[in-house]
Amino acid sequence: MTSQGGVLQLDPKFSPDTFVRAKNWVKELQRQASPNIVIALAGNKADIPNKRAVELQEAQGYADDNSLLFMETSAKTAMNVNEIFMAIAKKLPKNEPQGGAGQAGRTRTGVDLEQTNPQGGSGRCCGGN
Repeated sequence: MTSQGGVLQLDPKFSPDTFVRAKNWVKELQRQASPNIVIALAGNKADIPNKRAVELQEAQGYADDNSLLFMETSAKTAMNVNEIFMAIAKKLPKNEPQGGAGQAGRTRTGVDLEQTNPQGGSGRCCGGN
């Protein structure tokens, strides 16, 4: 069985239509994807709250009702960008070796969730200042 994780970005500064589309995507993912899917809803552009068209409580309530992760994010300031992916990674089921043929001698590999700035970058998204 495979597990999946994904982020749906909700841009609250645009129309509520984007929220309706995000809800449709969630329904489709829940219908077609693995039952272990981890879905996160990202309320982007948190750096400009005065232009919000979708209220925080509405988005959070929808996420809670549908067992989604939810965070407000800002690609411009990098607010919660790494954190939302970390939250997804922590909720994904662990793939333990099943044993049997072909498993002997294999070592487990993956991403070190405790490592900060693995490429020595600035920690900011998309090269933003």
